[in-house]
Amino acid sequence: MNDKLLDIAVFVDVQNIYYTTKQAFKKSFDYRKFWRHLETQGHIKWAKAYAIDRGDAKQLAFQSILRNIGFDVQLKPFIQRSDGSAKGDWDVGITIDVMRIAPTVDKVILLSGDGDFDLLMQHIKKAFNITTEAYGVASLSADSLIASVDTFIPIDSQDLIRH
Repeated sequence: MNDKLLDIAVFVDVQNIYYTTKQAFKKSFDYRKFWRHLETQGHIKWAKAYAIDRGDAKQLAFQSILRNIGFDVQLKPFIQRSDGSAKGDWDVGITIDVMRIAPTVDKVILLSGDGDFDLLMQHIKKAFNITTEAYGVASLSADSLIASVDTFIPIDSQDLIRH
């Protein structure tokens, strides 16, 4: 066994994980179980969860749970446009943080199936010689993201909250 614990950074695209697990399984992702799994892999140096702030009680309670688990919750206001569409995208914020933090860790783990992150994951793997992983619902994850990381871990029924 390796004497040195790996330094790990985790980045969670909360909206992506919420909607894909709901669509595929009709259940929510179990962040506590995921955290316990991460702790067996190394030292969690950074853990950031990026969410949209609608200000409703259920969402505030969920954000509090994430903080209690150990995540640094980053919030962006929910924007309702005059045409009825909505905006609440964290892709640039996640990318900036990954680029800033990746040189300080041994492994970057992304929870998202969003193909927009494929170039980012390819870049940090090569530029910083680190291990990359992505977790996502396989049927709803971009092939380009899956191909861009060292390991893709499909979220399945074992990773969900038991209701």
